[in-house]
Amino acid sequence: QVQLVESGGGLVQPGGSLRLSCAASGRIGSINAMGWYRQAPGKQREFVATITSGGSTNYVDSVKGRFTISRDGAKNTVYLQMNSLNPEDTAIYYCRAGADWMFTRGLSYGVWGQGTQVTVSS
Repeated sequence: QVQLVESGGGLVQPGGSLRLSCAASGRIGSINAMGWYRQAPGKQREFVATITSGGSTNYVDSVKGRFTISRDGAKNTVYLQMNSLNPEDTAIYYCRAGADWMFTRGLSYGVWGQGTQVTVSS
């Protein structure tokens, strides 16, 4: 059993920065990859970024150059550094963990956190 707890969300002005954290506990040895997704009001949950146990990263085009996903050496915490935020980034951000293959097969596999709210507003 794996549990994920997100933190770091909040209210920030356009152009500002936030760093989200996702701490994994339980059977963390079973986690190969972790990622971030977001869901804005009235929209479907969308992929933001992933990082594999080998360190390979992937980003949705809209955040490339602005967001950076990383993890600690123990691979039990994943971060999302978000810079140059704009109102379109406003959403609930969810952490996801699982085997590498799960991230290529939709949203129904792996473990999800409860989400943390990010609001970008002037």
